[in-house]
Order: sequence, then structure tokens, then C-alpha cells
Amino acid sequence: MQKLCLALALLSLSLSTGASAQQIAPQRQGSPEEQKACARDVQRFCRPVIDQGDFTILACLQQNRPKISSACDTVLKTHGQ
Repeated sequence: MQKLCLALALLSLSLSTGASAQQIAPQRQGSPEEQKACARDVQRFCRPVIDQGDFTILACLQQNRPKISSACDTVLKTHGQ
């Protein structure tokens, strides 16, 4: 469960348009509602890659786009993904 929470936090960083290399300390981006919207999809479709980093999870969600929930799809679209 900790890995899932960490993965969602990392995913939210990659989804944020404000996340950049210039930040000194990464800030958790994405509302709790946005994180909750994708939690089940990450667990369902991306469990094998959950420990491989935020960009890998994002790529996994994008590869599974036809199968992810409409709520998670909306989150991705909202963040330009």
C-alpha cells in the first residue's frame, strides 16, 4: 500500500505542469480527489511497474487508456497527458 501511495504521489508530480527540475524540493501535486481517481487504475493495470518510477506509471496509464476509468482519464487530460 505504501508503494501505491508513493507511486500516486510521483504520478501526480509528473502530471503537474508546475513540476520542473528547478524546484528544490518536490511538492506533492494533484488533489486527493485526482489521486483517488487513478488509484484503482494504477493498482489494476500498472502494478508490475509500480516501483519503476512516475514516468513509467504514467506511460502505463497512457498505454491502458482505453481501459482506465473515465475519472482517471479526465485527470490525465486535465494535466495535458
